[in-house]
Amino acid sequence: MAKRYTMRMIGLIGGLSWESTAQYYRIINQKARKMLGGVHSARCLVYSFDFGEVERSQAAGDWEAATEMMGQAARSLERGGADLLLICSNTMHKMADEVAASVSVPLLHIADPTGEAIRASGMRTVGLLGTSFTMEQEFYRGRLQERFGLEVLIPEAGEIGLVHQVIYEELVRGVVAPESRAGYQEVMANLVSRGAQAIILGCTEIMLLIKPGDCPVPLFDTTTLHAEAALGMALHGALT
Repeated sequence: MAKRYTMRMIGLIGGLSWESTAQYYRIINQKARKMLGGVHSARCLVYSFDFGEVERSQAAGDWEAATEMMGQAARSLERGGADLLLICSNTMHKMADEVAASVSVPLLHIADPTGEAIRASGMRTVGLLGTSFTMEQEFYRGRLQERFGLEVLIPEAGEIGLVHQVIYEELVRGVVAPESRAGYQEVMANLVSRGAQAIILGCTEIMLLIKPGDCPVPLFDTTTLHAEAALGMALHGALT
């Protein structure tokens, strides 16, 4: 007898940038096909921002405006029928608590499946790549440290600018440059020399540039971990 299930609707707060949102959609649906077989795919709603507007708020440090935009997106997805929400960006988890409080459906925090995967691996010291906001501020590193007991290393001060610039000047624009990959490889090697047992790709676009063969230690890609955890959450308790 064929399995019967009710798949929950996944709401994606995307366009942060659309380059990584497209990867979320691909990963979620590939996982759905693998788990369910046949021509199955995931039930999704996508709210896609004009990233230019979001980036202006980030650059100006106007996080209040950014939080309001994110809350509106979350409420729109909930009204549309989403049963759970994802923010398709590490940086925009700066306002995750406020976004979660603005809706009645659960928000799956991107740091949680990442932290769970690292803890399950037995590793405790990790290097973090991401935007300068993600690397330098406490909203992301603090969650990994407090909830999962991880020691999180970030690049040296002179390297943070390079990592950030490649994201905003190249990756969100769909540019993947070999020289930037080489630059990231040097940054990762320095983190490993300081004790990192693995590297977190803590910006959802970095997976476009860095692959497992580019690093001497394991990579934890937040985009893939978040997307696959979302499908697991959408199907949890649904298959019979």
